[in-house]
Amino acid sequence: MKLDSMYQEIILDHYRNPHHKGLRDAYGAEVHHINPTCGDEVTLRVHLTDPQRGEDALVRDVSYESAGCSISQASASVMSDLVIGKSVAEALKVGDAFLELMQSKGEAEGDEDVLEDAVAFAGVSKFPARVKCALLSWMAFKDAAAQALATTTKETEQ
Repeated sequence: MKLDSMYQEIILDHYRNPHHKGLRDAYGAEVHHINPTCGDEVTLRVHLTDPQRGEDALVRDVSYESAGCSISQASASVMSDLVIGKSVAEALKVGDAFLELMQSKGEAEGDEDVLEDAVAFAGVSKFPARVKCALLSWMAFKDAAAQALATTTKETEQ
């Protein structure tokens, strides 16, 4: 089986059988992001354990509702798998690695030890119009994590 074919299967599997989809009630922040180019959208919730620890806080849960193409849907599933259980700092590093892969214009393969199933999106980076689809949920996670930490900081300061 060719690598590209295997990667397509990973994306289709996450699209057909999304992980962590469905908004759950326990959360520290909720964001809604839209890709105005194609209409993909995601509402994403992040729940952190001990958010007062800042970026050392653990990502306890990520839940989302989304609509859009198979790339954006699969990317949300893969992203949630990758960040749950990591510290916010570790999760953001994984997000940075994914962003670097998406900005590579097909030149990078991605570090499978860091990105796991997310390396399947390497081919997407060759298509600039699709990069935003793949990045939508990752940017939403980054935004929600920052909001969850900022909310905790404000509560602690009061």
